[in-house]
Amino acid sequence: MPHYNSVTITDLLAAQERILGIAHRTPVLTSRIVNERTNSQVFFKCENFQRTGSFKFRGAYNALAQLSVAQKQTGVLAYSSGNHAQAIALAGQLLNIPTTIVMPDDAPTVKQTATRSYGAEVILYNRQTTNREELAQNLAKDRNLTLIPPYNHPHVVAGQGTAALELIQEVGQLDLLLVCCGGGGLLSGCAIATKALLPNCKVIGIEPALADDATRSFHSKTLQTIKNPNTVADGARTPSLGQITFPLVLRYVDDMVTVSEEAILQSMFFLWERLKIVVEPTGVLAAAALLEGVVTAPQTKIGAILSGGNVDLTQIGKLFS
Repeated sequence: MPHYNSVTITDLLAAQERILGIAHRTPVLTSRIVNERTNSQVFFKCENFQRTGSFKFRGAYNALAQLSVAQKQTGVLAYSSGNHAQAIALAGQLLNIPTTIVMPDDAPTVKQTATRSYGAEVILYNRQTTNREELAQNLAKDRNLTLIPPYNHPHVVAGQGTAALELIQEVGQLDLLLVCCGGGGLLSGCAIATKALLPNCKVIGIEPALADDATRSFHSKTLQTIKNPNTVADGARTPSLGQITFPLVLRYVDDMVTVSEEAILQSMFFLWERLKIVVEPTGVLAAAALLEGVVTAPQTKIGAILSGGNVDLTQIGKLFS
């Protein structure tokens, strides 16, 4: 297992320079009603306003920008249910790098369409019968493409951590940072940033209760896996933390908790209604922990990353029926 020093604050600061003026510096929103409900000061880092609609663009661009000339010419391959797919496709378009994306055939249509619109070749697979990592590795080998995984890559982790860097640079002191967790790229990156800039700030990762592999891994200190968890938070359906992200999470994260499907949907609806922002189910995990009282820290300053806003609007009726 790689040492947890595989990614450091130096890498994050370099990533911040690399994406400057290319990735959006996303807004930080506050809400009086949220502050009253939680008896704390809450700062939402709105990565739903990032390019391609999620934080994933940060890591994708940071990774692709560091490829060799030869790697850029032959192209890259990624596998993703949607947000990493779109991020790699746009980063490739901006850097003139050909992109091929392996996506599950049940990925939201909005994410498939957007990925193709950025010029990527999309290859669909059945997630019940196919191991996406094996499929991607075989394709990458056959086509001589560089594989850029969605979270288990040091340059991806460093890019994602710039979300917390920006938040802390903007609001200053925080007592607690809440970050959603799928494969742990955003969580580990943000935790590295936080512990470097605010050593006393607690970092808590949030997962859906139906996809609690990282929470169980964190508490047992042994890597746990869940195959195709059936959660509405499609960005958190990753089978496990990665060999790079797992040691980083163990080293830099203070705690991991889970939220119910009901809490995810209620919190998503609340943010739509009260903050007037579109956040996807995965994107609302950190807010859900706070709004539903899973995490309480009265009289403190709390940061929460809203990780993405790519909702398939044609499916909204099913979520709230």
